[in-house]
Order: sequence, then C-alpha cells, then structure tokens
Amino acid sequence: MDILSPPLSDYLLAHSTQPDALLRELAEETHRTFPDASGMQISHDEGEFLTMLVRITGARRAVEVGVFTGYSSLCIARGLPADGTLLACDVSEEWTSVAQRYWTRAGVADKIDLRIAPALDTLRALPAEESIDIAFIDADKVSYPAYYEEIITRLRPGGLVLLDNVLRGGRVLNPDPSDEATTAIMHTNDLVVADSRVDVVMLPLRDGVTIARKR
Repeated sequence: MDILSPPLSDYLLAHSTQPDALLRELAEETHRTFPDASGMQISHDEGEFLTMLVRITGARRAVEVGVFTGYSSLCIARGLPADGTLLACDVSEEWTSVAQRYWTRAGVADKIDLRIAPALDTLRALPAEESIDIAFIDADKVSYPAYYEEIITRLRPGGLVLLDNVLRGGRVLNPDPSDEATTAIMHTNDLVVADSRVDVVMLPLRDGVTIARKR
C-alpha cells in the first residue's frame, strides 16, 4: 500500500534530517548483501524518528526485538545518553555480524547488549520490575502479541513501546485467512488499542508504526 505517492515520499525524505555517511553505507551494504531481505531495513526517516523519540523521552534503558543488520539499533543507541543501554534481540548471527561492525564504527557498541536467542526467552528472563524506558518491536509478526505483553509489563510508567509494520502493506483491510503474519498483526492492533494500561496512536509512517505510552 502506498500511503504517499513516490514524489511526495521523496519530498518527505528530503525534508527529514539526512542519514550520515555511515548509515548510508550500512543501508547500501544491506541491500547489496541481502537483497531478498533488505526490505526489512527501516527507512531513514523512521530511523530519525526513533533517535528523536529516545532523546525526547530521556530514555536510558531501551529494548529492540528484531535487529537485522542494525540500522534501527544504531539509531536508537545514538539517541541514548553515555550511560544508556540497548538490549538488542535477534536470532541471526549472519545479519547481526554486519550490525556489530557498524556499531563499533559508530562508537556505540559499548551501549548495546546483543542477545542471540529467541527474543521471548530473552524477554522472559528479564527482571519483572518496570524499568524499560522505550522499546521497538520489528521482528516476526506472529509473535508480536507475546513480545508486546512481555515488554509492557516491564515498561515504566510514561515509557513507550513502538510496533512496526502494523499496516502490513494495507493487508489489514482485506486479510487473507491463510496469512498468519497479517492475522497476528491485526490481533495485536486490536489488543493494544483495547489495553487500559496504555494510550495509543497509530501513525501512517511507512508501513505503519504504533506508539503505546504506558499510563
């Protein structure tokens, strides 16, 4: 689904803070090395949005579910203060090996705790207290409801959780019953908006981003 016409999208990107050389290089390497999976990488305006939200909220403890080659991780880590930390969850050593090289070059590797394991295992092993300031979920869609629940219980009051790809290219409007990923996203969208623990806004940013703020 094209929410914006291509020329308007180009205009929008041109009027957002531009990615620096390192982010451009990471995006180019991702498209070159993983052409079939490169669509999983966020766009630079979404990356700037993440950095801005981290800075605005003064977040110190962040969580990311779904690292891929590290573009969003890098954007989040750059928004954190010197003593901030990002727990980055993924299952692919191949993809995250690219991420780690760029984190090091960006000088943020010491802020990022990469866990190569099923994200639900990592999240469930965290302490139960409400200590997460901000979280970004952008991984396998079928597990979104479980990721959300594990994070929201550990999110501090006033903290944010962001969920990516909540429009599924418009398929949420006319879902195929056999499409498990879209069905899971629709369930997640309904679950989040009905959750009395949060205030919610769904934004038409790229493939849709939901922001939930814990009350």
